[in-house]
Amino acid sequence: MDQAGRQVFTVDLLERYAAKGRGVITCMAAGNDVILLGTSKGWVIRHDFGLGDSTEIDLSTGRPGEQSIHRVFVDPGGSHCIATVVGSGGVDTFYTHAKWIKPRVLTKLKGLVVNAVAWNRLLITEASTKEVILGTDNGQLHEIAVDEKDKREKYIKFLFQLGELPEAFMDLQMETASIMNGTRYYVMAVTPTRLYSFTGIGSLETVFASYLDRAVHFMELPGEIPNSELHFYIKQRRAVHFAWLSGAGIYHGGLNFGAHHGSPNGDENFVENKALLDYSKLSEGAEAVKPSSMAVSEFHFLLLIGNKVKVVNRISENIIEELQFDLTSESVSRGIMGLCSDATAGLFYAYDQNSVYQVSVNDEGRDMWKVYLDLNEYAGALANCRDPLQRDQVYLVQAEAAFASKDYHRAASFFAKINYMLSFEEITLKFITIGEQDALRTFLLRKLDNLAKDDKCQITMISTWATELYLDKINRLLLEDDTAVVNHGSEYQSVIKEFCAFLGDCKDVLDEATTMRLLESYGRVEELVYFASLKEQYEIVVHHYIQQGEAKKALEVLQKPAVPIDLQYKFAPDLIMLDAYETVESWMATNNLNPRKLIPAMMRYSSEPHAKNETHEVIKYLEYCVHRLHNEDPGVHNLLLSLYAKQEDDSALLRFLQFKFGKGRENGPEFFYDPKYALRLCLKEKRMRACVHIYSMMSMHEEAVALALQVDPELAMAEADKVEDDEDLRKKLWLMVAKHVIEQEKGAKRENIRKAIAFLKETDGLLKIEDILPFFPDFALIDDFKEAICSSLEDYNKQIELLKQEMNDATHGADNIRNDISALAQRYAVIEREEECGACRRKILTMGREYQMARGYTSIGPMAPFYVFPCGHAFHAQCLIAHVTRCTNEAQAEYILDLQKQLTLIGGEARKDSNGSLTEESITSVTPVDKLRSQLDDAIASECPFCGDLMIREISLNFILPEEALQVASWEIKPSSLGSQRTLSLPL
Repeated sequence: MDQAGRQVFTVDLLERYAAKGRGVITCMAAGNDVILLGTSKGWVIRHDFGLGDSTEIDLSTGRPGEQSIHRVFVDPGGSHCIATVVGSGGVDTFYTHAKWIKPRVLTKLKGLVVNAVAWNRLLITEASTKEVILGTDNGQLHEIAVDEKDKREKYIKFLFQLGELPEAFMDLQMETASIMNGTRYYVMAVTPTRLYSFTGIGSLETVFASYLDRAVHFMELPGEIPNSELHFYIKQRRAVHFAWLSGAGIYHGGLNFGAHHGSPNGDENFVENKALLDYSKLSEGAEAVKPSSMAVSEFHFLLLIGNKVKVVNRISENIIEELQFDLTSESVSRGIMGLCSDATAGLFYAYDQNSVYQVSVNDEGRDMWKVYLDLNEYAGALANCRDPLQRDQVYLVQAEAAFASKDYHRAASFFAKINYMLSFEEITLKFITIGEQDALRTFLLRKLDNLAKDDKCQITMISTWATELYLDKINRLLLEDDTAVVNHGSEYQSVIKEFCAFLGDCKDVLDEATTMRLLESYGRVEELVYFASLKEQYEIVVHHYIQQGEAKKALEVLQKPAVPIDLQYKFAPDLIMLDAYETVESWMATNNLNPRKLIPAMMRYSSEPHAKNETHEVIKYLEYCVHRLHNEDPGVHNLLLSLYAKQEDDSALLRFLQFKFGKGRENGPEFFYDPKYALRLCLKEKRMRACVHIYSMMSMHEEAVALALQVDPELAMAEADKVEDDEDLRKKLWLMVAKHVIEQEKGAKRENIRKAIAFLKETDGLLKIEDILPFFPDFALIDDFKEAICSSLEDYNKQIELLKQEMNDATHGADNIRNDISALAQRYAVIEREEECGACRRKILTMGREYQMARGYTSIGPMAPFYVFPCGHAFHAQCLIAHVTRCTNEAQAEYILDLQKQLTLIGGEARKDSNGSLTEESITSVTPVDKLRSQLDDAIASECPFCGDLMIREISLNFILPEEALQVASWEIKPSSLGSQRTLSLPL
């Protein structure tokens, strides 16, 4: 331990005359910046440094003789105080609270000397002590609880009595742990020779009652000590280790509360890492002197030996410091009487008869890493390191130790953690010098784990070096064992797996080109492919699989979403030649492929010979594109057509040509292939039926029929029948068929003629015998056609008779029409005297003054002009004109009014010429009047207005006409603008 630096523990005089004249100090306790002093005159003096005040409590009042405070105790919070007074009047134990003025005597403990108190640190509060255990001079344990508001104890219970060796309990400590089924208590108690352990679940009473049936767990050490002390070191309100000032030495260890090892009451021995510090280590060769008091810090023991406090490191057991006290002359005789600790404030105190001294701690753990390191306790050393340089020193010691013991892999792991003590080059040279390539690789890998992500350059260099070391190791293993490749459990296989995992971890930091060159130079093709796939260099991966003949694996790579679609087209020719079935299945499973770009691959496959019964994979894929994907690419259709044309069976070709692929698509063509290319191809492959279909489709019917005649006359007839809209062309096509049929017949003349006549019947009258006569040879005899000619003449006679009959029917029809016209001119209707006008409801035959003369009409007798319709409705001429004008459209109304005006003008001139009198000659001689009147009759009286279209059209007219909109709007009821009007409710 470095003694040159600052001292860890320092002593300061806290108060010189702390007893304040109330006798001399006999005992002391501290907690939460509060110290309690017991004096020889029965006073308890309380100093509260937090509040800055002090209180004096006299416990000797009413007691005869001299009284002295035997022990004083305070809880960790500084609120609760227990003190025992010993004197001629007997022994009494008092409880007082920081807020109380008068202490309370615990009558049930009268006569019992309390040596120790164990507080329940986790549950105690300022207002309540909860469970407290008291240890007495006669080997008894009692439980007490006090609530400050009650002004007295809640209860005092007897818990336990030492039976086997009835000694005084000198010190007590208690810890609790909350578990699922309650609270577990851990209690440690010391006597001058033994350390007892108690534990159990439930209440304290239950825990100690269980020891009536079972033995108490204890540790016994030889020798005695006047003041046996037990201390817990408290860290974050939990006890973490203990120390017992025993006769044989300082027995100490760690505490593991909550440990369960199967016994129903838990493990009484909850102590770990037990050790004994012999007093001989404190005297440096002289006779061992036992300390008179002790205090415990995190890493040290403070031991009061004589008038000095020796600070001993708990781990190394070395004395690191000796604390000197400035004693007064009157205190020299007794010297320092004891030590006590304030766990809450982290302070220690020492006291003599008059004075109190404070022992402060200054970063006692700063050199603990070195202490642990000197003891080769590396985990403890690392746990106490404060900076990277200290950690480097620990790692260096570990690394050097492992290197010296030839555990190079372990050494490499520790060297990799060093950042400052040794350079990267120094460490690597250590392994290179001794030829430890595997350890060097381990060092590099661990170094990669410890480097920060920002060190990109160093990470890349180390990763590349590690890659080369892996490859070198793989090669060496191959040279050592030829069977390593096939032996799955070999070191070679494990290194390969490790290397692949390394490539996966470092794929983002390794330089792609450099790594691939390394892998290629060592001949590691599989690892090259694996790394290429990691780096998404899918072209290399697919190329490798194709070279290995593994088409399925190559296709699996190509189907990954991240693979560019262009690679599908690039490798399609090789893949389809390698495995056509799998390739086509993959194509059909890929949604975004463009079949046009696969045509070179399909052409290459199609150019190879195939067995007759073998499924043509390209045709399968093209049919999938055309039928399922509804592909419209002419190139795809042309290729499929060419493949169909090369098949021996032309049924598929004909089905393809007849199928209308664009059917049902708006403004789409019926087919997508090039008909001219299809025609050339079919002619080349001699697919004549297909050629006939293409000719017909291109409306080249003559060529279609001519070609069909070479294949099948029946096909030619079918083609000829397809022409329906052009009778002349159809007849011409049938003549071609007829000529071919006649010229091809090889039988006897009469037989040929009979067949020709039968063919005429098939044409359904389109061809006559005279049409086919030119096709027979000139030397054919007319007698051979006698029957056919006679039959033809008979047909003509029938047609002539039919025409005559139609002419007679037409003549009779004309006569009937003329008779109807004459009868129409003589038609009349009878009007009853009471008949009313349909418009004005006045009688038709009565002439009022207003109807004396209608404009444009001649009044005959006393009646106004009128119209009578066959349906029975009658109207005055003027009323009918007004009604029709009102109900018809504007243009028609103007036309009617214009005719009426012209009639009026012509009629007025006629009357003027005859001096106002109308004669029969004047009426009949005015030809323009008749013409105008006829036009007016057609305009207004072509149909009855009540029974004709005029009435039907009126249904759709609005009730309110546009010109009446203003009149309707004037009747609209609008809300009043007077906002102040009130609604008055009138009583009913």
